[in-house]
Amino acid sequence: MNSFWQGKAPIYEALLKYKSMRVVPFDVPGHKQGKGNPELTEFLGDKCLAVDVNSMKPLDNLVHPVSVIKEAEELAADAFGANHAFFMVNGTTSAVQAMIMSVCKQGEKIIMPRNVHRSAINALIISGAIPVYVNPGVNKMLGIPLGMSIKDIEKAIAKNPDAKAIFVNNPTYYGICSDLKTITELAHRHNMYVLVDEAHGSHFYFGDNLPISAMAAGADMAAVSMHKTGGSLTQSSFLLKGTRLSTGHVRQTINLTQTTSGSYLLLSSLDISRRNLALAGKSIFEKASALANYAREEINKIGGYYAFSKELINGDSVYDFDHTKLSVHTREIGLAGIEVYDILRDDYGIQIELGDIGNILAIISVGDRALALERLVSSLSEIKRLYMRDKKGMLDHEYINPEVVMTPQKAFYADQHSVPIKESTGFISGEFVMCYPPGIPILAPGERITNEIIDYIAYAKSKGSSLTGTEDMTIENIRVVEEV
Repeated sequence: MNSFWQGKAPIYEALLKYKSMRVVPFDVPGHKQGKGNPELTEFLGDKCLAVDVNSMKPLDNLVHPVSVIKEAEELAADAFGANHAFFMVNGTTSAVQAMIMSVCKQGEKIIMPRNVHRSAINALIISGAIPVYVNPGVNKMLGIPLGMSIKDIEKAIAKNPDAKAIFVNNPTYYGICSDLKTITELAHRHNMYVLVDEAHGSHFYFGDNLPISAMAAGADMAAVSMHKTGGSLTQSSFLLKGTRLSTGHVRQTINLTQTTSGSYLLLSSLDISRRNLALAGKSIFEKASALANYAREEINKIGGYYAFSKELINGDSVYDFDHTKLSVHTREIGLAGIEVYDILRDDYGIQIELGDIGNILAIISVGDRALALERLVSSLSEIKRLYMRDKKGMLDHEYINPEVVMTPQKAFYADQHSVPIKESTGFISGEFVMCYPPGIPILAPGERITNEIIDYIAYAKSKGSSLTGTEDMTIENIRVVEEV
């Protein structure tokens, strides 16, 4: 990485120059630098509205960059150790979809863990690619899915030598990493691409003593949520590419779904955040790691809670662990993670990333401070004192092995009818059911609905989880496939 070059921020610098020119706008957006929407300008600030602009020659064009965006892409590629970096303003969802659609056509296979984000299965619905699921291991005590075992991947490759790619989470929402380098070497030996959902791993490229990044492992593409841990604005991400794929082909695929009106607020936030991490990322994430480790130690001293970390490493399904993820198991105090999540928000004014049926997750990154973590620790201590109860009757796992009956695309577009979820046992689902966050489907199109799944959905609802995915906004009914 060229540190001198990394001091530049071409998009940001071009926007500053644009502002200084006092241009009279007769183009879109229609608010005309905020003058047409005073309430919005008051809320967001005139500095923000002044650079919410459209593509023009001095500012380049995201769809076909030739100047400042092109230079910013080159800087990002250098910072992340990639062959090329694409600016994504439709979120990491569009980056994940572009990865899959770049290498898999209709009817072609892709090997992936079932605990993928919804965006990956959406890509299968759009492209018609066929998933070959590798069920992740499950930690029975914590009830959480782990990474993919090398032996399971080898079996999947042996049974599906025609698969085009292997899709890997690096890390999972809970911070767990598979052996990405070995998976990549294995895939390449069998002429398969490696696609990495690195939504929660942008810091891997800049911090020390963190799991290996996708580009360092030799992966072919990685979708990186800079907004999650890198400091950019929500919905801004990078799609990184190695040398084995054509830059032009990937850009054409991105342009199938990404907006032609790229937000310069998002683009400049990526540009500035990349510069910040390239120049100071090592110290930033050293601090984040120290804060997370301190909080983990203090939470474990409370008793009842279990803030887990690298002790889970087993050399295979937990090959490494991202210790900046403050994942805390709550079931031993008799509370579901979502219950702790709600109490923290409603009674203590603390918003954490997620709560599921057994765990909570606090994201520690560029903007965290020691005082805020002290407040979280003390609040968890008080919650235990006030609310601890017997854990009898609590569900003990987050992941259910799916029974895949048909491809997601075939099920999604099949003739369907609606039935009450509680009466849907045995049907094939035509839609998703998931808790959000994390957005990992409990049920996806093409999967058989079982009593275990119905019980899980009912339990998650009763505990206050935010369920999404069905056409029925109340999550009482589900559309199922008309079986002939």
